[in-house]
Amino acid sequence: MDFDTVAGELYGGDLAEFVSARNAAAKAAKAAGDAELAKRIQQLRKPTTAAAIVNGLAGDDSGRLRELAELGAELRDAHTRLAGDELRALTRRRGELVRRVLHELPSMSDTVSREVEATLEAVAADPDTAALALAGRLTSVAHQDTDQWFSLAASVPPVTGKLVDKAEPARPKRDHRREEEERARARAERERLRREAAARDKDRAVAERDLVRTERAAEQATARVDDLRERLAEAEERAERAKAEFETAKAAFDEADAAAVAARKAADAAR
Repeated sequence: MDFDTVAGELYGGDLAEFVSARNAAAKAAKAAGDAELAKRIQQLRKPTTAAAIVNGLAGDDSGRLRELAELGAELRDAHTRLAGDELRALTRRRGELVRRVLHELPSMSDTVSREVEATLEAVAADPDTAALALAGRLTSVAHQDTDQWFSLAASVPPVTGKLVDKAEPARPKRDHRREEEERARARAERERLRREAAARDKDRAVAERDLVRTERAAEQATARVDDLRERLAEAEERAERAKAEFETAKAAFDEADAAAVAARKAADAAR
């Protein structure tokens, strides 16, 4: 048994059985004498529904996730070079790819769908999130600041290589205020999702802690019951031995008493 194998089986298995499977693996590691491995296994967090869905993409076909990760590298490179046209094109590609992946997934609630979408966008924005997703080890919804790519794509001017003549009519001004409002709404929505995810993570942590406490209490109670049963069995065995000894002593007493009565009768008859 090794940590990577156990983690892979847990995150690739049934989400509903994650906690019981994790506890069983930790118990097996502890029974095998590897307390450190048991501790590491016990610390593995149960993934959220959205994270489990993205982990499933890594298990079934990581092509889409890998494409998102590679697209993220191209986005970061375009940003570094201030390549506005390329950055906008890559941003559109990312949005199309995310929507395509979501369309191919089974039906899910609006909340989970938004969380999956945020995670997929984070795969393209953050190399660490991409690595976790490709390994199938995500535990919660990724909340990277993907807004940077939207804002940069909108703010970096296009490079055409052509100087604008002063006599050329000015281009219509862009509605920067509207763009800023849209970005603000997007940031507010992501912040709301972050708060919801944090609250769910906290509730899950409390539930898992209570579950561990309950399991420990159940184990202690079971051990106590087993101890009491063993003591009861020993007491019953002692009672049986005492009863047998009593029966033997009573029989000996009755025999001695009968002999004494016979002796008295014989003595009376001899007078």
